[in-house]
Amino acid sequence: MKNCFRSACIALCACLLALPAVAAPYKQEYKLSVVPGATSGWGLTATYFADLVRERSQGRINIKVYASSQLLAGKQTSEFLMLRNGSIDFALASTINWSPQVKELNLPALPFFIAAQPDRYKAMDAILAGKSGQMMIDAVEKKGVKIIGWAENGFRELTTSKGPITTPADLNGLKIRVVGSPIFIETFRALGANPVNMNWSEATTGFQQGVVDGQENPTNGINVTVKIWNYHKHQCDWHYIIDPLLMGVNPKVWQGFTPEDQKLLVECAVETEKYGKALSRLGMDDGASLAYLKSINMVPEVADPYTFLEQQGMTVTKLNQEQIAAFYDATKGVREAWIPKIGADLVKAAEEDMASVR
Repeated sequence: MKNCFRSACIALCACLLALPAVAAPYKQEYKLSVVPGATSGWGLTATYFADLVRERSQGRINIKVYASSQLLAGKQTSEFLMLRNGSIDFALASTINWSPQVKELNLPALPFFIAAQPDRYKAMDAILAGKSGQMMIDAVEKKGVKIIGWAENGFRELTTSKGPITTPADLNGLKIRVVGSPIFIETFRALGANPVNMNWSEATTGFQQGVVDGQENPTNGINVTVKIWNYHKHQCDWHYIIDPLLMGVNPKVWQGFTPEDQKLLVECAVETEKYGKALSRLGMDDGASLAYLKSINMVPEVADPYTFLEQQGMTVTKLNQEQIAAFYDATKGVREAWIPKIGADLVKAAEEDMASVR
């Protein structure tokens, strides 16, 4: 009798092992972190992704966007660690905010590294699609976060209450609000400015009081959204660095999706990259971004940022390649100091990727 019972148990276990694994039920809500506000280009891109996923999964995957750093307790640079430990499920994150944990993500912040290229957008696309882009993804994933796609916040331009800014000498002594990353501080010091890291509310008070002279942010994604013309009347389009965005997922959350839904999420991330890039480049490229946004019926209210800024009383100075070269030369020491920190192999791969589209 015991032998019969034992045989029956073994047979039952064998049957259970032969059954296909049943995926754990999905969460009712997955949290997606975004640093700026919901109406910024960055925030709109995150919402586009969440909406696309919900629609294509027929409601199986419900992602809620938490904008304005709601999940981060005001500390942007904690986002990577919170995503890695599972406090956050998804994040559409800037390479800037994750660079303290992943040094390779400082590559897009090398001053004028991409701006010096004949076509900065082609150069950026070549990096993200090339060997160097994969090297950055590999570095992030090695530290514990799954990456399913890129997006873009745009090239960061300079706005000031004094200007126009056309040469490095024009920045001498100006107090500029910058991101609190060492490479930003060193870049502005190399240009003779006085960089200061402060939160946005403190910065706007400084703008109003005249004790802070300028700031740097992408035009479509941030400057238009925050109505920068209320503080500054000059914008210098110098494209000194770019702000790529990474679509990251907690690895355990990622593993909880079926292979079919993982494929769906990646496909949605690909569509989101197109949308996010179009938003950041609208009115600044050859018209391709406007055509794409029209094709999906998603053209924002401000489709011509330069005309719009001028209508608000701003003067936009677009630097030519010769003028950009002067800033490039002035920041040579910053690049030389940071290439070993970022990784010489990564920088070389990026140079090769950019050269492939010249």
